[in-house]
Amino acid sequence: MKLVVTIPAYNEEKTIASIIKRIFTVAKKLKHKSEVIVVNDGSTDRTAEVAKKAGATVYSHPKNYGLGTTFKTELEKALERKADVIVHIDADGQYLPEEIPLLLKKLEEGADLALGSRFKGKIEGMPLIKRFGNRIFSLIVSYITKMPVSDAQTGFRAFTKKLAEEANITSSFTYTQDQIITISKKKFKIVEVPVTFLKREGKSRLMKSPLDYGIRGGANLVRLFRDYAPITFFGSIGMVFITAGLAIGSWLLYRFLTLGAIGKTPSLILTVLLIVIGLQFILFGFYADSRKR
Repeated sequence: MKLVVTIPAYNEEKTIASIIKRIFTVAKKLKHKSEVIVVNDGSTDRTAEVAKKAGATVYSHPKNYGLGTTFKTELEKALERKADVIVHIDADGQYLPEEIPLLLKKLEEGADLALGSRFKGKIEGMPLIKRFGNRIFSLIVSYITKMPVSDAQTGFRAFTKKLAEEANITSSFTYTQDQIITISKKKFKIVEVPVTFLKREGKSRLMKSPLDYGIRGGANLVRLFRDYAPITFFGSIGMVFITAGLAIGSWLLYRFLTLGAIGKTPSLILTVLLIVIGLQFILFGFYADSRKR
């Protein structure tokens, strides 16, 4: 069996060599044929050079494309290198390479995807906004997949070659939810493993600021609902329009019953228009869901 460990990296020259060396130490104990692939996502420091020196195979993007695009490159290159099992781990040192065997054990027991859950394990450091955001995303993914997921955002996961071939990542911002949702629809077995999450040294490369994280995370949340739960997404929008239409209609009915007059015609037209638009959104949600299936 060939184990390929993939690492996305953006300006991680200070930590990546240690991560790579520790991975090789773990792989040696496992006695698997192994390789470490680093996808350098447009780093402006010596990340690529340091990673190569540490023994990794390095592929570099000409500029920073984001985690989603980087993950797609990781899968492509891992499959090209004939991986039987792929482990994805971040380059910042917050996850422990020494816990890779915990994930691999679950694959040996029949799982297709083993997620390293920080919330089931030990968290030494995570900003409040990220903790809140991770919880929200996990709830949304659990709702869409109809299965409990405690940490849908984890950057520490192991999966089989077959699963990697079936992955369909549509976001450039992140890959985490897309992989879980896509494969859950294809009946792959997903399990979670408690892992340790250390406090990051230095600033996060992903979260430029709480506002930036909130905006990008919010946009991704909307995309998740639109792409994977169209009935809920478009149905909710439709209900807003219908509710507004019914509110105005109720006010017009009240005026008619108490004053004997509806009032201005545009108000009546607006009522009908809002309800019709709302119904169209709901119908489109059902149409989009049927197309998705």
